[in-house]
Amino acid sequence: MASEQTEIWHNQKCSKSRAAKAVLEESGVNYTERRYLDNPPTAAEIRAVLAKLGLEPWDITRTAEAEAKELGVSGWRRTAADRDRWITALAEHPRLIQRPIVLTADGRAYLARDEASLDALR
Repeated sequence: MASEQTEIWHNQKCSKSRAAKAVLEESGVNYTERRYLDNPPTAAEIRAVLAKLGLEPWDITRTAEAEAKELGVSGWRRTAADRDRWITALAEHPRLIQRPIVLTADGRAYLARDEASLDALR
């Protein structure tokens, strides 16, 4: 993860991800684009992002994806004891990660899927 500049975990096929990238560009934010499907985050990076987001791994998991259904994640427990299982799944199957995630240069993170999050990036 870049700490000196903003980073967006981007999927160019996702409209919400493209919208967040456009906000960064319109706002003149210097950022790096991480195409996280090609360059998946490690389990350690996912843990760090979750801490910044104040969320749990199940909160950022796309449970409707075919891969999620194949893994059966909807039946997984959402407990501290099962947290590592979820994080491992996200690291091994990055398509399951909600997008976009924006990591700001000042150490904050946003799951930039709604207007409030996009406004915070401006």
